[in-house]
Amino acid sequence: MKRLFIALLLFAAPVLASAQIENPVKWSFVSKKINDKTYELHMTATIEPGWHLYAQEAGEGPVPTSFKFSKNPLIVTTGRVKEDGKLHKAFDKNFDSELKYYENQVNFVQTVTVKGKAATKVKGSVEFMVCDDHQCLPPKEIEFAIGVGGK
Repeated sequence: MKRLFIALLLFAAPVLASAQIENPVKWSFVSKKINDKTYELHMTATIEPGWHLYAQEAGEGPVPTSFKFSKNPLIVTTGRVKEDGKLHKAFDKNFDSELKYYENQVNFVQTVTVKGKAATKVKGSVEFMVCDDHQCLPPKEIEFAIGVGGK
């Protein structure tokens, strides 16, 4: 009986391992106070080795990284989301296009101003797509809420 169980386990292990959902990008969301009413929102993607995350203006083909911010009457966004990381540019034969992407880590930064003195949250979502040398994962959207304001 014990041998049968071990044999079944050995045959099931590869199937169970391949059934795991790959998630090669971990996100962190924090705010950094610049002055009394101005904050930088830091949305940082940490990317597993071998994978890459596309830039906001990636090129033709893949889904670029994009941010949506929910309306909040206490928040005013300033400018566009900036990218801080080592940008790679390479021709991708799968998409037949030159693409822009990041490996290892990239920090996306949005400046916001808080109206008034109350603490509030900047809510939104990030949509992104990652690929490695053999495959691309479907686009994924993650929601976030970042605290700003208050004393």
